[in-house]
Amino acid sequence: MAGDVAARLKAVPLLSGLSTRELERLAGAMRERTVAAGDVIVSEGEGGAGFFVIDSGEASVTRRGAEIGTLSAGDTFGEISLIDRKPRSATITATSECVCRGMTPWEFRPLVEENPSMAWALLETMVERVRSAEERESS
Repeated sequence: MAGDVAARLKAVPLLSGLSTRELERLAGAMRERTVAAGDVIVSEGEGGAGFFVIDSGEASVTRRGAEIGTLSAGDTFGEISLIDRKPRSATITATSECVCRGMTPWEFRPLVEENPSMAWALLETMVERVRSAEERESS
């Protein structure tokens, strides 16, 4: 079971640099959560207590009520609030049944600290999100 989850996690760009052993450890630490279509997974403004990977399904990303993106299998969310310990910057709502895997800050931080390739991928993800936000603001 953990091996199957680890194999799916390997396809997540943020986690692709991890070894099989690290992915299996991560798979064991993550908790599965199934969310029905229409249900809010995380809400903008709430405290951020989890990092999530979408295993299957799709979700919309909204900020101040406006849709700013969509997420599907392999996409991640929640890492910003885990890093800066501030409220969530967006609301994520399942648009179909969604299976997510999540982990807590006390599991996430050591994983990033021990894996430079994951830290770099995390930086790339953050830069991409900042650039996207800038493009939306200038449009």
